[in-house]
Amino acid sequence: MNAPDTSPVAAADAAGDNRHYLRALTDMADRRNVVTQEAVYTERGMKLLDKGVRVDSRLYDRLVMHKLRGKIEEHLSMEDMVSVQSLVQVASAQCESDTLAYLLVHTLEGMTADRLLAPLRSMLLPSAVAFKLTVMREQHPALFAHSVRMMLVAVYLATKSGWTERECVPLAAAALLHDVGVMHMDPVWHDPANKVTGAGRKQLLVHPVMAMLIIREQSIYPRSVEQAVLEHHECMDGSGYPRGLRGEEISPMGQVLLLSEVVAAFFEKYAKEAAAQRLTLMLKLNHRKFPAEFVAHILPVLQIRTLQSDVPVTQEDVERTVELLSSAFDDWAKQCADLPPQALQHPPEQAAALVAQRLAALQKTLFEAGSHPRQLAEVLQHLQGDEEGMVELALLGREALWQLQSIVDFIHGRWPQLQGGTDAGDVAVAQWRDACAARLEAISSSCGHIVAGPDLEDAAVLE
Repeated sequence: MNAPDTSPVAAADAAGDNRHYLRALTDMADRRNVVTQEAVYTERGMKLLDKGVRVDSRLYDRLVMHKLRGKIEEHLSMEDMVSVQSLVQVASAQCESDTLAYLLVHTLEGMTADRLLAPLRSMLLPSAVAFKLTVMREQHPALFAHSVRMMLVAVYLATKSGWTERECVPLAAAALLHDVGVMHMDPVWHDPANKVTGAGRKQLLVHPVMAMLIIREQSIYPRSVEQAVLEHHECMDGSGYPRGLRGEEISPMGQVLLLSEVVAAFFEKYAKEAAAQRLTLMLKLNHRKFPAEFVAHILPVLQIRTLQSDVPVTQEDVERTVELLSSAFDDWAKQCADLPPQALQHPPEQAAALVAQRLAALQKTLFEAGSHPRQLAEVLQHLQGDEEGMVELALLGREALWQLQSIVDFIHGRWPQLQGGTDAGDVAVAQWRDACAARLEAISSSCGHIVAGPDLEDAAVLE
């Protein structure tokens, strides 16, 4: 079996020939005065729109039917576009009102936002990029806020690590633009009620490639910005995407972005649900996934008392977590018992071998953290009446469930067509995946707060 195609061609295909972005753009133009600043031609030289034409959603069908000469945003103008000055204003407001950004500022020497904002003031922002960010601001405001927040986290981590203001300028650009590819994805990704699985996850896997290509087209940003944007969903242990890089194969700027993405996403999804505690546990349990140097700078921020929250938990919640984890591991052991040994020893292009590898790594991590289901069950017996201990145990269990969910999602994304195959390993994986997914769905339905942590594979589209 082949890994997902994350080539530039695949990225362009997954973008749907810009149809989702064009829909957002033309819908925005219904409310805002968007005008062609020059005539718009197709790639074959046919004029589509004259100069000075007002754009709105009625033009969507005409625009989406043709490949344009140049990018659409290069031909358009509007008032109140995103600018460096307006970005500084948004970031400054976050530093005052956003919990995470406020804490970042006040754990810097001097406790001033200027150190986080200075690189932004020097950032290059050509009109085409400014227009694209304006579409994001108007049509996907949560994604826009996420991009600014992630930029502040990234600059904070770099500053604490001794990077100069000049070194942080391209980092600020990479963080701000890392999710421009998301605007080319199907809008279903912006609906948290929809869980996209199977072939539908292809867009997710290639959105960093799409963002990288958009940045490359500008021809003004350093190559390091392109590379970092491409790497913002990689992991230090090789479990990320789109290329599965490991350790030092990921650029320093890419390492900052991959951690900043997760930090920002946790505080967005769990703003009132113990974000700091959950994130602390996740980082400790997944220490192989994240760069230790930068994690060391964020952990002290998470220990500040004002960030701590009460976590609703019952003993029944923990017991259900233990039962589900135990069932998942036991079921896989039963599936493996019927497989020939070579099915689990081949390179990870085969589903069974990779799932065996992922589950073994997960069990090892859980044992090291004291959150393997056997350990949780044993500790649970001694925590009657210990509310604080029960909360910690619940968070450990929820984090373990989230990691299990991420393996299920990974299988859906990489091998969407396993069901109905003839390979014994594929059949075993499909049966285990479906049974595990059903249990996770059931436990989330009955206790929606149990599964903790945004999926690292789709943190970019939590909004």
